[in-house]
Amino acid sequence: MKKIGLLGCGAIGTQIALAIDSGKIPAQLTQIYDQSKESSEKLVSKLKNKPTIVENSHLLSLGPVDLVVEAASQQAVKDVALSILQNKKDIMIMSVGALLDESIFEVLTNACKEFKKQIYLPSGAIAGLDAIKSVKDELDSLTLVTTKHPRSLKGAKFFETSDINLDSIKKQTTIFEGNAAEVVKLFPANINVAALLSLAGLGSKNTKVMVIADPNTNKNTHVIQAQGKFGKISITVENIPDQNNPKTSRLAILSAIERLREICTDDIRIGT
Repeated sequence: MKKIGLLGCGAIGTQIALAIDSGKIPAQLTQIYDQSKESSEKLVSKLKNKPTIVENSHLLSLGPVDLVVEAASQQAVKDVALSILQNKKDIMIMSVGALLDESIFEVLTNACKEFKKQIYLPSGAIAGLDAIKSVKDELDSLTLVTTKHPRSLKGAKFFETSDINLDSIKKQTTIFEGNAAEVVKLFPANINVAALLSLAGLGSKNTKVMVIADPNTNKNTHVIQAQGKFGKISITVENIPDQNNPKTSRLAILSAIERLREICTDDIRIGT
């Protein structure tokens, strides 16, 4: 049975921990860390099998751990992912936007090879990544249009320099058009799916992204359009936001749980 360390005890981390505790994921949660000690203690209070709360994030990959699950932030990935690999532990990353920093991507890729460990990236809040990966060499264009309620976009770095007032939006409004490299920096907690899509396909600078704020929706919607020599792929995913964190889609949490279950299970693998 694999031993898991958890970095981040928010909405995603909590649901992963509960899935391990219930036996849905056949693993043992041994160590956890969150910047907020209160969040760590709150999570432990919900669990039958109590993990150890470590004093800093670097201690997660020491001791009885096979894999560390990051469910914290892009900055957390930049701070500790390399040391996790150097300590010869695998890592599952939720804050995928961090990998669009080319220097981070190169360092972690080389570390995987040097220390013979793996980085896992769950599909998150979108579908069809297996198809995009399969046709990546024949892609001509790749576009993502994400629509969310304004409250799901609040707090994004984008609004530090924008004159857009989310509270004043009364109808569907396009607030950003650019590429994946730009959007993950401006919306680091909101549009991680753009990073995943670009890594699977045409790269961050060639993956076009549009962000729409719609006060009349109760879903997080992602529309993917891919075209090339292979033909055309059109995917629409309408996600229910997580009740504890509207920035996160319920599907992103379920995707993480399923990916971790697969990692921890000797079973038939479905899909590419």
